[in-house]
Amino acid sequence: MSQSAFDPFGEPVPAVDNSIASTRASNWLKTAGTSVFWVLVVGIVLARAAYFEPGVFSFDGAVAWAQGLFAAL
Repeated sequence: MSQSAFDPFGEPVPAVDNSIASTRASNWLKTAGTSVFWVLVVGIVLARAAYFEPGVFSFDGAVAWAQGLFAAL
């Protein structure tokens, strides 16, 4: 016998029959979502590596920007 479930207002919630179709769809969606996520991660990392310019992100530039910001305040 299964445990009775109740909603936030105390009313009993009818038991839901978990079918195999919903489990298959859930597994498929999880796999598809994970695959899309990792393809995007790899694509972004490869694009960053291909178009990286070493002189743009320098520590001296960051310090100069911060000093300019403090001077403006």
